[in-house]
Parts: sequence; C-alpha cells; structure tokens
Amino acid sequence: MPSRRTVLAATAGVAASLAISGTAHANDKKLRSLISRMTLEEKVGQLFVMRVYGHSATAPDQADIDANLKEIGVRTAAEMIARYRVGGIIYFTWAHNTRDPHQIADLSNGIQKASLRQPRGLPVLVSTDQEHGIVCRVGEPATLFPGAMAIGAGGARKDARTLGRIAGQELRAIGIRQNYSPVADVNVNPANPVIGVRSFGSEADAVAGLVAAEVAGYQGAGVAATAKHFPGHGDTAVDSHYGFPVITHSRDLWEKLDAVPFRSAIRAGIDSIMTAHIQFPALDNSGDPATLSRPILTGILRGELGYDGVVVTDSLGMEGVRTKYGDDRVPVLALKAGVDQLLNPPSLDVAWNAVLKAVQGGELAEARLDESILRILRLKARLGLFEEPYVSHGGVTRTVGTPAHLAAADRIAERTTTLLVNERRLLPLDRRTHRKLLVVGADPASPSGTTGPPTGVLAAALTELGFTATALPTGTAPSAATVAQAVAAAQDADAVIVGTYNITAAQKTLVEQLVATGRPVVAVAIRNPYDVAQLPTVPAYLASYSWTDVELRAAARVIAGKAAPRGRLPVPVQRADDPAKVLYPVGYGLSYGR
Repeated sequence: MPSRRTVLAATAGVAASLAISGTAHANDKKLRSLISRMTLEEKVGQLFVMRVYGHSATAPDQADIDANLKEIGVRTAAEMIARYRVGGIIYFTWAHNTRDPHQIADLSNGIQKASLRQPRGLPVLVSTDQEHGIVCRVGEPATLFPGAMAIGAGGARKDARTLGRIAGQELRAIGIRQNYSPVADVNVNPANPVIGVRSFGSEADAVAGLVAAEVAGYQGAGVAATAKHFPGHGDTAVDSHYGFPVITHSRDLWEKLDAVPFRSAIRAGIDSIMTAHIQFPALDNSGDPATLSRPILTGILRGELGYDGVVVTDSLGMEGVRTKYGDDRVPVLALKAGVDQLLNPPSLDVAWNAVLKAVQGGELAEARLDESILRILRLKARLGLFEEPYVSHGGVTRTVGTPAHLAAADRIAERTTTLLVNERRLLPLDRRTHRKLLVVGADPASPSGTTGPPTGVLAAALTELGFTATALPTGTAPSAATVAQAVAAAQDADAVIVGTYNITAAQKTLVEQLVATGRPVVAVAIRNPYDVAQLPTVPAYLASYSWTDVELRAAARVIAGKAAPRGRLPVPVQRADDPAKVLYPVGYGLSYGR
C-alpha cells in the first residue's frame, strides 16, 4: 500500500490543504488548479461512476475477468481506471464486490492505489446502495438495520440518525464514502412497485424529518448521503428499471408533497442528490425524463431550491432513461441538464466517447465539465479522500458489526413492529398454551447479506424464545398441493405463523384455509403492510415492513411478548373492497395494553 507521502505527491501536494474540516468552497482555488492540469480525457473520466466485476482490483476470479471483458473491455478495476480514469466506482453484490468486510477494504484500497499511481492521479469516490431493509449491498457480518418504512413506523428521528451514524461508520471503515441513501420519495401509491417500503412513508413532513436525521448521521460519520429520486418517485405504478413512469402531480401538489423531503435534505447539507428516470409534465412538458431535464435539474433543483452539491444520475442502464434516446445521447443530455456524476452506463466505452466527442465537437463546453468536476472534487476533499484514501484492517475489525452496533439495530427494530389486528388478545402467544408453532408463508429471495429464508429465520427466533417452531416454506404463489400440506401440518400445531409478501390470490387462499382449521393464526406482512386489507378473518396481524433478519427477529420477540409492539403505520391502508376508504389510517397501531 502506498504511504501517505506517496498519496500527497500523487495529488500534487494539495492534500494537506484540502482538509475535511474546510468550508465547502474554501479550497476552490487549489481544486481549480488541479482541474487545469487534467487532460480532457481525464476530465471526462472523472464524471463517471462505473460498476466493475470482482473481489479484487487486480486479481479477480476468471469469471469476473470474463464479465469485465464482455461488458467493459478491460480485465480488472485497475485496468478500467487506467483506460477511462473514472472518478467513481459503485459496488454491487452481484458483481462480487462485497464478499466480506475485510475483502471490501482490500478492494477499496486496491482501487485507490490503481488510481493514485496514474499521472495526476486522484482518489476514487467509491459508492453503493446501502439503504437497509430490502436494498443492501454489504451484508453480514456488517450491521443491518430495518428499512425506511420500518423506521417510519418507529417514527423516531433519533433512530434514523443512529442508523446513519453507525452505517456510515461501517461503510467508511471498508472504503465506501458515498451511499445512495436515504430514499426521499413520499410513497403515496400502494401499487408502487419500485419504492414502496424503501420510503419512510406517505406523509411529507414525517418523511422530511427522517431524511434530514439520516443525512446528519451519515455525513457526521464522514460518508456522503444521497437523497433520491429527485423530483420524487413516490406516486407511480411503473418500475423505472423496466419502463418509463409518468408522475401526474400538479406543480402545487409537487411543492406540498414531493419537494418537501428534498428541501429538508438540502437544508441538512446533503452531499449528493440522485435523479429519477420519470416524466413529470407539470415540471417539464418536453417528455424527457427528469434525469435529462434542464428545467428540472438546473431550473428547479439548482435555481429554485438553491442546491449546489453533487447531482448523480440513477443508473443509466435502467429502461426509464433509455426509452427516448440512445445510450450515446443519454450521458451528453444528462450533463447538459445539470448532472455531475453519470452512474453505471450500459457501455462505458460508448458513454465515455460520446461525452468526449460532444466536447470536441462543441456541443458541450469544456467549462461545463469543469463545473461538475469541481463539485465532485469538493466532495472528495470534504470526505478526506485526498488526505486518507486508504482504510485499515484494524479499522474494519474495530468498527464493522460490533456487538454495540448489532444491539442498536435490534433495539431500533423493536420500535418498528406494528400490531394491526389482535382479536381476543391472541398476542402475545403464551409458551404454556401455544408451545408448538408452525411457521409457513412466502420465502422471497433473501435481501443481500441476510440469513433467510424468512420462514426459517422466524422459526429459529421463536425456538430461541422457548417455543418449538417448525418452518414449512409455501412460497409467494402456493399451489393447491402446498396449501393442503400446510393445512395438514397445522393440525399438529398449537398456533400458526404465516408470512405474507405482496399478497397474491394463492397466498390469500392459504391463509383463509389455515384460519378455517380453527388453529390460532398470526400473520406477518413481511413487505408491504397493505396486505392486511386482503385478510379480514385473520385474528392477529403484524407488519414488519421487510424480511431481513433484524426485522423478523423483532417480530418474533413481539409475538413472544419479549417486546411490545410500538410501531405505528407510516402509510394508510385502504379497504380492499373500496380503495377510496381507509381501513387503517396513518398513525394506527395497537399495543398489548388495549
């Protein structure tokens, strides 16, 4: 690993005067001097944040070398940096970047070494999507917290700040300095397939307070937080990964709803804001996605909201941004709109060369690139990357997944579990009368880095609490034979726990037939709390908002009476037979005292 002296030399001696404690623009003169010495090709590279396969910057597995050659035309992260001089790299589990904390630290160090050894080498801003809940890239033994909607159910800004602080400390320890979290979208559409439980809730002011608190936690720990997805992705029934959503809110409604958490994030000093690949005709009637909209990004975000931090696109590989223009036009149009960082294009070569040619041909001014590079370098300086680009194994051991951090996550989770139905005070279950439990239900793919599957996690947790629990996974769409098997198994149980996941007709049939056995049935919505409206006959219903271990263990403790249900719905649940009417309002939640 290069010494601190090598790093200082590699960054032209500016590190000592680019301290993280400096004001946002105090070092602009020195940063502009750095920019003035960069080649045009280096400037273009600095704008990109790219994926790369492999657990190592220089010696990935052969399968990852093959994937890199196919998608990027290089063998390793080090080769990608040398060829394209990228300013950022994003980690993904599926790209095999995140096996374990010590490996991630080595990968981060290898990336920094590869970049700093280049002529005029600059530190790389390593990022990831560590939202917690259903979207995580760094798994166990790192500390995993409840997701945003669960935090919304807990309602405590202190908990959101603690989440950001602890998660930020752990990310920084493994070399990740930019996190694409928190989600600032206000989820007002129960059918939203892409945001849902990733949002804190449906009330703009409540979301805004939790966003600001989480931002304070992350950035106080030295990690850039990212509010997403501007101008607001909370009211759509289309997933922008696969389609092109249209938000039909009026400008007035946008001001009162979608804009509120982003204004709060900006007031909190948010380091970066991510764009949404959505049409928002009330803000720009051109038909362009917000990512490519100058009226939205420069006119509203920069001009009206006064934001001067880094703007990063959502992934440029998503269908929502590729529908109208080709992959060679998208990065150029994004820069013209006001974007600073171009995230994960389908082809780095196509995107990189398109930007280069746009500058050489006069469509983009080099000065426009310089504006974005200055914002990116300001952020790198503020995060201390010029001074301390490397991390240590000792830091990983001292920080990641410590008993204190794991205990904090468990305490926070206990404040989120929401009791929606409890007829005849079935809950908490008594071990003396309901010792033998059958745990059935949906077993969706486990969120990254958690144990899973949910039925197994719940059964193990309940067994640890003194019950005898047996897991019988039935899936998200159980067949008639599977339902019959579960009903037969229920005959031998004192009570049945059933997990529902975005409830389907087949899941509904399963639950109804279990209730018909006469055995006490406790249902747990392991994703969307809206499931409860479809099951009016269930005598007890809990919402955990996700199927990560920490949330399922908390639900088990509530079922067993080892913890009280303290969560309150952060979204309304409409009636199944009349969606215009509310079954359970925001703020609803039972306790064991009533």
